[in-house]
Amino acid sequence: MSRFPEDLRYSEEHEWVRGGNGNTVRIGITDFAAEALGDIVYVSLPTVGEEIAAGDSCGELESTKSVSELYAPVAGMVTAVNDALADAPETVNTDPYGDGWLFEVEVADLAGLEALLDAEAYAELTA
Repeated sequence: MSRFPEDLRYSEEHEWVRGGNGNTVRIGITDFAAEALGDIVYVSLPTVGEEIAAGDSCGELESTKSVSELYAPVAGMVTAVNDALADAPETVNTDPYGDGWLFEVEVADLAGLEALLDAEAYAELTA
């Protein structure tokens, strides 16, 4: 059974959002999503400086099973991407809440975070 950190917010598309640095949030996929995808072999991330809208496709995760779209859980501007994933995409599987983070966004409106699920609601979604 997957565990979901209480300090994160979650999207119905299985992304997590970690706040804490002003308006900048870090985004990744949940271990539930990583397990469902299988071994991730390639990661395509948005470009730094790109404006993204909540719910829009902004990248792809390619696994040995399939290619899955990556959706933006919040609106804002991409301020950083995890370049280490280019050489080690499997980190998304082995440490989805830590070194396997995907990208960071300067959020346009922090109220968008409140629309996301808490850990309990996400656990119910994936039950």
